[in-house]
Amino acid sequence: MRLRNIAGSREVIGESDFVVHEPEKQKGNWRKIFGNNNPIHIEIGMGKGRFLMDMARMHPFINYIGIEKYSSVLLRAIQKMEKEESPLPNVRFIRMDAESIEAVFSEGEVGRIYLNFSDPWPKDRHAKRRLPSREFLARYDKILEKAGWLEFKTDNADLFHFALGELEPAGWKALGVSYDLHRDEKMGKDNVMTEYEERFSALGNPIYKYVIARDDTAALEPEGQ
Repeated sequence: MRLRNIAGSREVIGESDFVVHEPEKQKGNWRKIFGNNNPIHIEIGMGKGRFLMDMARMHPFINYIGIEKYSSVLLRAIQKMEKEESPLPNVRFIRMDAESIEAVFSEGEVGRIYLNFSDPWPKDRHAKRRLPSREFLARYDKILEKAGWLEFKTDNADLFHFALGELEPAGWKALGVSYDLHRDEKMGKDNVMTEYEERFSALGNPIYKYVIARDDTAALEPEGQ
């Protein structure tokens, strides 16, 4: 379980140049934060930031924004960034609850969304809190560009089946589905792992993934295209 209280974490976050404070004031103007017109891709629930930073190194002409709810976890990402010889200019962090995502990004402002090993919220009464739920898909629908898509990875079979069942009622289409990503030649190509993914896969757990869009005519392209 993630640690949720580390003394001084909020103070460090409040002083960090890597964190965008009062992000709602940047709505519609995120490219100005980066000083370019490159695409904006976001990871919701970024954890310690490994996936986001690896993607940013590989694709310097994409702007990446990591969203994390818990201060103690975001602190680890900030510390990781501080250890970089040259801080990644195409990465920023936000501490916020994803329920407020529409207040932070404008319609069509985001090119891709990544959900990696999200909290499964296993109790039925908490289904609306799950990041791949139809409630959250409706939020993503408002900020994602027309040709954009969402990628979701998990090791939790129940959560994955729940997520697949949410697509039709939410009006989304699956562009690709894998029930064992690391043995899937097509879906697993160029896969970038998270800390959790490396740990879970080392235990022999299958990794589930889907790529979804609102329009089933959308075509998957490599990152950066």
